[in-house]
Amino acid sequence: QVQLVESGGGLVQPGGSLRLTCQASGSIFGIYTMGWYRQAPGTQREWVAHITSAGTINYVDSVKGRFTVSRDNARNTMYLQMNSLKPEDTAVYYCHARKVTQPQYVYWGQGTQVTVSS
Repeated sequence: QVQLVESGGGLVQPGGSLRLTCQASGSIFGIYTMGWYRQAPGTQREWVAHITSAGTINYVDSVKGRFTVSRDNARNTMYLQMNSLKPEDTAVYYCHARKVTQPQYVYWGQGTQVTVSS
């Protein structure tokens, strides 16, 4: 069983920055594609970014140029650096992992709240 725990959320002013961390329970990043999703009030959960074990990265258009996803396999950790934050970035952010060889195995963290407001 893989466990994921997010941290780093909080309240920030528009234009500010936050760095989210996803800590995995074991040595999984070598065989899992990792990613971030978010869910704002009244909306469905949307994909934000993902990073493969080889380092291939993709972002949703709305965060390109502002967010950076990275991973540290030695520490079983994934990060989301969020810069130039906007009020519309307000959401609960979730860590996600999918096993490459068995993609039916999907894991989620419990989420961390990000609020962008003046």
